[in-house]
Amino acid sequence: MAVADTAPAVRAPGPVWTRTLPIVLPAATAVLVVVACFLGPLVLPVPPPTGGNVLESYLPSFTPGHLLGADPNGNDILARVLHGGRASLTVAVAVNVLGLLAGGTLGAVSGYLGGIGDTVIMRVLDVLIAFPSLVLVLAVAQSLGASQTNTILALAFFSVPAFARISRAATLRLREQPFMAAAELCGTPGWRVLLRHVAPNIAPQLMTFAMLGMGLTIVIEGALSFLGLGIQPPAPSWGNMIAQGQQSLSATPVLVVWPCLALFVTVLAFNLLGESLRSRWSGE
Repeated sequence: MAVADTAPAVRAPGPVWTRTLPIVLPAATAVLVVVACFLGPLVLPVPPPTGGNVLESYLPSFTPGHLLGADPNGNDILARVLHGGRASLTVAVAVNVLGLLAGGTLGAVSGYLGGIGDTVIMRVLDVLIAFPSLVLVLAVAQSLGASQTNTILALAFFSVPAFARISRAATLRLREQPFMAAAELCGTPGWRVLLRHVAPNIAPQLMTFAMLGMGLTIVIEGALSFLGLGIQPPAPSWGNMIAQGQQSLSATPVLVVWPCLALFVTVLAFNLLGESLRSRWSGE
């Protein structure tokens, strides 16, 4: 009597587009937003974001010369959305780059050294995590003054512990690999092991978290600007545009709709990109 084959069937991989679309689509959207915000004002026939003509106040969307309309000061809304996106993206990129470099380095050093060094570094970072970061960011912005630079420094400072934890966890897993032991047995200096072996292997995890952090940072920056503690008018940002538009929301909702839509699409793109990268690197 034949014995039935109980081995599980191997699932054939699906079409290439089903595996790449979850990454390509949000990545393309994010790139499109970045290009539009940084290059759009240079190549599109849009006026400056400030110094508008008050005679053109509250122009509706799709008015000739003002595709998205004009705000109460006669400023072109499209120009302000693009320049506001440039400001928000600049803050997000700067915060995550600083957090990745500082936190990634601390976490890698901590995980590689182990012992008392690891304990000291991580306990200091645990203290930072214990504080309500958003409240402290608000306090820092209030005490140092509302500006783009202060917003970047405050948000970057409180992003370091999260990057450090991810970097440390990835480094601890790497320490168990044979090539790490081989490098140490060959007498390779610790700094060289970190640069040559640890950094390239933990970079995917850090970059994935940075993509997720981009969306979160844009939201926080928008909240700070909405509260008047971020980028200050007349310089545009999506947050202060929403704050200004809420005063006439019932009469001219487009003042809020366009920056909200830009904020939503950008944050969604970075969140989906980060989640797709996480799934790809984790093998899900």
